[in-house]
Amino acid sequence: MRIKKLLLHDDGFSLTELMVVLVIIGVLVLLALPRLLPVVTKAKTTEAKLNLKQVYMLQKTYKFEYDKYSSSLSEIGFEQEILVTDRGTARYKIELVSSDINSFSATATSVVDFDNDGTFNVWEVKEDGVIKEIIPD
Repeated sequence: MRIKKLLLHDDGFSLTELMVVLVIIGVLVLLALPRLLPVVTKAKTTEAKLNLKQVYMLQKTYKFEYDKYSSSLSEIGFEQEILVTDRGTARYKIELVSSDINSFSATATSVVDFDNDGTFNVWEVKEDGVIKEIIPD
């Protein structure tokens, strides 16, 4: 009979206890968030580096074949992913800034302000293949 009483007397958590736990979790998230934002931004910049590396490889291939660098992304076979501003997933717009027989310059400009300071992240690659950040965000 005593076992039956224990089984029937199954108390749960009160609403107050659940609210206290949610507040504690919220405070912990708010404390951790500023430390995680640079990591998230760094992960997002990987997209720019990968796209610029692809442009570099396509330009090198084009130069081997035609003895000059191309002035058009479509001519070398690069296709821009749909940007987040156009309901896509890409956060960087890739552009060929300049090109001639011996050199080229391409940039990846963020269309999203990662830290809401009004500055948009810009990366660049040239014919030497070095990818560098021009404007940090």
